[in-house]
Amino acid sequence: MPKESFLVNRIKSVGFAMKGAILLIRTEASIKIQLFIAIVMTGLGFYFEITHTEWILQILAIALVMGVEGANTAIEKICDFIHPDFNSKIGFIKDVSAGAVMLVSIGATIIGFIIYLPKIV
Repeated sequence: MPKESFLVNRIKSVGFAMKGAILLIRTEASIKIQLFIAIVMTGLGFYFEITHTEWILQILAIALVMGVEGANTAIEKICDFIHPDFNSKIGFIKDVSAGAVMLVSIGATIIGFIIYLPKIV
């Protein structure tokens, strides 16, 4: 069987990534909330006519939160698959992973305040 081309492999990879993003959005309540917040913040960006730099920071913050949330979900699913019963070491891994989401969420919130508070006040 002939080896698939680089382009065909990249197209397949994008398809798998899209499938993963759709699965994440369909199955995880936390990502649904974050997606809603992202849509609201995007609407606010248009309403307040934020600058290009503010758009870049906002998009980066949104992407970082949602990307880390996706990684957190994957880590939790792997942990549950490997050890479905309670285990303190697995609990530690899951807590650290959730903590990473919290840290980037705090950073994104601060970015939002920096961008929008002066426009609101």
